[in-house]
Amino acid sequence: MNVYALLAQLLELVIALILAPILNGWVNQCRAWLQNRSAPPLLQTYYTLSKLLHKDVLLAHNASSLFRTAPYIIFSCMALAAAIVPTLSTDLIFSPAADAIALVGLFALTRVFIALAGMDVGTSFGSLGSRREMLIGFLAEPALLMVFFTASLISQSTSLSTIVETLAHSEFVIYPSLAFAGVAFTMVSLAENARVPIDNPTTHLELTMIHEAMVLEYSGRHLALIEWAANLKLFAYSCLGIALFFPFGIPETADPTALALAGVILILKLLAGGFMLALIETVSAKMRIFRAPEFLGTAFLLAVLAMLVHLLLETGQ
Repeated sequence: MNVYALLAQLLELVIALILAPILNGWVNQCRAWLQNRSAPPLLQTYYTLSKLLHKDVLLAHNASSLFRTAPYIIFSCMALAAAIVPTLSTDLIFSPAADAIALVGLFALTRVFIALAGMDVGTSFGSLGSRREMLIGFLAEPALLMVFFTASLISQSTSLSTIVETLAHSEFVIYPSLAFAGVAFTMVSLAENARVPIDNPTTHLELTMIHEAMVLEYSGRHLALIEWAANLKLFAYSCLGIALFFPFGIPETADPTALALAGVILILKLLAGGFMLALIETVSAKMRIFRAPEFLGTAFLLAVLAMLVHLLLETGQ
């Protein structure tokens, strides 16, 4: 076993757990600045998680074992998803298992458990949010798969490490298909992470929210794990976008010098990506839930167009 590869894998997991709440705090700060409001502290998400972890868990009388175990499963799946996306190096222990289709499966498994947990207690808002979450997932996952298939056609592999190595370390080639895939991925990422225009992560109106409606019955450490998992999902999607469309700076080796340089570059990319996310949320308005199929249908068409552009124009480059 490569010791450096194991060290890089552990370091990537630790960085994901640490930076995920900070990334959420950075996005909140940028959105507040752009809206000319007082920005919350950068570590506000950490303060909230710490407060929730020290509170007692309150459970409904009819809550099943699924309701109790779902937060741990959701958190574990998101931590694994963040760990298999190559951000610091492509030479990782999980590289053979870091398949794009398997990653989509992890996201789908998380969605199933949080939807089941939302419906478990039987509240109206939980069931409403679960139905909306499954609708979003049903529309977003095919578009995400098409984005992965476009990158896979370029690299001739569905392995995330191979895709990153092909795009980052090959000769400079312009791929118009990646432009279409990038727009589709951005639209899917906004929907999957419950961001504007599909959802508003700061809303408290039960009739309009999706993610928050499913977790209304959670408290204490269970709610902390779910919120931490949501931060990890945003971090995983951000790193996935970086790996697919801005892969420069991700080394093939796992030596300490390369990891340190890759860590600095990753932080700079996340800062820029967080600002762009806040900008998109500032200039956009939340759309009605009935407009979500049109939004994600457009993302799917763009992803399919990306595949067609590659097959018709880029084959042989």
